[in-house]
Order: sequence, then C-alpha cells, then structure tokens
Amino acid sequence: MRTIYLNAGTMVHFAHTATNDEKPVFDEGMAIIVEGNSIKNIQNSLTLADEYSIPSDVSHFQHEDIHVHDLQGQAIVPGLIDGHTHLLWAGDRSKEVAWRQEGKTYAEISAMGGGIGHTVSQTRAASSDKLLELGYLRLRDALRTGTTHLETKTGYGLTTESELRLLDIANQLNRIEHTPTIESTWMGAHDVPKDVTREAYIESLHSEQLPAVLAQGIARSVDVFCEPGWFSTSESEDILRAGKQGGLAMRMHIDEFADGGGGDLAAELGVETADHAYHTPLKSRIKMKDAGVNTGFLPGTPYAMGDAWPELTPMHEHDIPFTLASDFNPNCYTLSLPFMCSLMVQRCGLHPLSALAAVTVNAAQVTQHPSGMIQGQLVEGAVANFNIVDGPNWESMMLRPSSTPFSGTVLNGHYISQ
Repeated sequence: MRTIYLNAGTMVHFAHTATNDEKPVFDEGMAIIVEGNSIKNIQNSLTLADEYSIPSDVSHFQHEDIHVHDLQGQAIVPGLIDGHTHLLWAGDRSKEVAWRQEGKTYAEISAMGGGIGHTVSQTRAASSDKLLELGYLRLRDALRTGTTHLETKTGYGLTTESELRLLDIANQLNRIEHTPTIESTWMGAHDVPKDVTREAYIESLHSEQLPAVLAQGIARSVDVFCEPGWFSTSESEDILRAGKQGGLAMRMHIDEFADGGGGDLAAELGVETADHAYHTPLKSRIKMKDAGVNTGFLPGTPYAMGDAWPELTPMHEHDIPFTLASDFNPNCYTLSLPFMCSLMVQRCGLHPLSALAAVTVNAAQVTQHPSGMIQGQLVEGAVANFNIVDGPNWESMMLRPSSTPFSGTVLNGHYISQ
C-alpha cells in the first residue's frame, strides 16, 4: 500500500546541511510518497497528481493500492527524536519544588532523602506491570507532541536485578506498535544507593551489573553521571571503558552543576554525546568537537530547576554541534520537544531552524532507529516518520509550547491523528 501526502505547505527535509544560500526547506506544493514504513519519493504535488490522475477533490480518487491524504497546505517537519530521557521510574518528588525555592541545592535535597535515591526506592517497590503502564502512557504523551523515537536510560534501580528489569520493560515497550521506538541505555552509574558502600557499589557495577547487562543484550549504550559528588572522572572513565570493551556505545552526563572535568574526559574517550554540559569551559567544548563528541543541551532541566540557560554564542562561533532533548525525569516532567525548542528560541535566541535540527537530523547522530534506517530527515529510503504541522508554516511549532503544534504524525508509515 502506498500513501501520498499531497499539497504540503513548507517542508523541512534536512537532506543537506543548511547554508546561507540554500536552506533545507521546500516551498509549499510538495508531496511525500510513503510505501510500507519508508519514504518512497518526494515530488511536486502537481506532477504526482498528473502521474496518478488524482483529481483536485481527492475524495473522488479511488485506487485499491493507493491512498491520498490532502494536506491542504499544512507544513511538514521530520519526526522528532528525543536523545536523552529517563522514561521508566515510579513515585513523586513534587515536594522538592518548595525545597528548591527555600534555597536547597540538588546535593542537599539528595542528602535529605530526596533526589535520585528517593525515586530509586519507589521504582524498586513498583510492580513491572505498573512500570510498563507508566512507560506506555509516557510514550503516548511523547507521540502527541511529535516524538517518533527516543533514547531512555535505566538508573532508578541500582541493583543488577532492578536494572535488568528496567531494560526488559523498555524492550517490551519497544515492541508495542504505534508508539515511538526506543533505544535503551544502561545507567547503573546514576547514583550510589543508600544501602551499600560506595566502594562495594562501584565494584558491583564492574563485576555484576555490566556482565549481566551485556548478557541480556538490550542496552546499546552505557551512561555515567560524571559530576562532583556523584561519580568522579576516574570512576566514570573506568565504567565507560569497561562498557566499551563489552561493545556498548558511550554516553555521559557532565558538568551539570559545576565543571568537573567531564568535557575533557568525554573528548579523550570519544563518547557519542555528553549531555547537560552547562558548566563545561569553551576549551573543553572545542576538544569535544574535535573528537566528534556531541553536546546535548537539556533546556527543561534549568527551566525546572531555576538555573541559568546554556550559553549558545560560543557554540555558533566555533561551529560546535549540539542536540536538544527533554531529559524527562521526576524533576523535569515533560516529554514535549516543541516546548524545548520554544525555550531555546524564545529565551536563548536560537534560530528556529537550528532548534529543529537539534531534535531531528542532529539527534539522529546520537541515537539509532531500531530498523537501522535513516531518521531525522525527509529523504528517499528514510523511515517514514514525520509530523504534519497545524498550519502552513513549520516555524509555528516554536509558538505552541503548551499544546501539540501538530495535526497528525506519520509513525513508521502509519498516519496517527493528533
């Protein structure tokens, strides 16, 4: 079965890198042909209408193997890719909002019994069915605002059994049709649980958790919270190198609260992406760029925590690549990538096209679609993931942070009305 999406408004394709002379945007009047779960072709709507004898009123078109969807001038953007989430956890930490307003730091809240440790205890106590239900509902929320693929981490189990359980639940979610696809990351080095010593836990990451994760075969990557007060650069390096030796890609949380040397380590190891990075010095950012390391900005976190926005001017001046992601977690309870884009455009002066690239074609470089197909671009042979904007101009998605800017989403070739 072929589906033709006819009479599009502006269409952002990202088939090539944007330049001052040529931007990766088609003017209105283009069409996309979808066959199965992939993009078969992108052509002018008038040309296709002639080729297939499609009348101006498409409701009169009848063909047993072809369905026509008249977009009536609505814009199209690629499916959005969320390269950093913590999808699976249970419980509530809303009381921490008041603590932060009283001046408590993240570390102080953790010491008070809140933070990651509090969520770990609640997640361990939740049934697998409950976590599966929560994950499904969250995936539906993500899809509602245009996310077609996301990366998610463990890190709220912190025992071998519970970390493997979170990976297994993520794998079950990835098999559910008509929800965003998932890439899983093992993040046993998210925190040190309260019931074991630091030395014993780090030893168990190497001797127990990692071998079990590798044997299970679900996780593609390993991630570490490389931050003063959590995991040192030395501890992080050992865990990341061990994961790499086992065949896992490497990711990092770095410099969220202070410059802890995470940027230099990320560059030295050549990790795929180093995220947060709010306090990473410019010289380290340049080292990361030279080593092919992506910088992942997570604007929802400073929004929720009341911290300063990332400084983007040096990123542009030195042509440093970056992505945007939601960082969905108990402190940042949103999976809306249009909201993240809107924050960066309206508060940080990011160009709308750069914001969209950061959640599509750039994000595709740090998380893979399970099919192995191209994603984040509208090109022949790519997975048929794209969003139909509720309006003629794609930029309007930057102006709808409180609701979905999309009237529909095509997910793995299937049209889903929003």
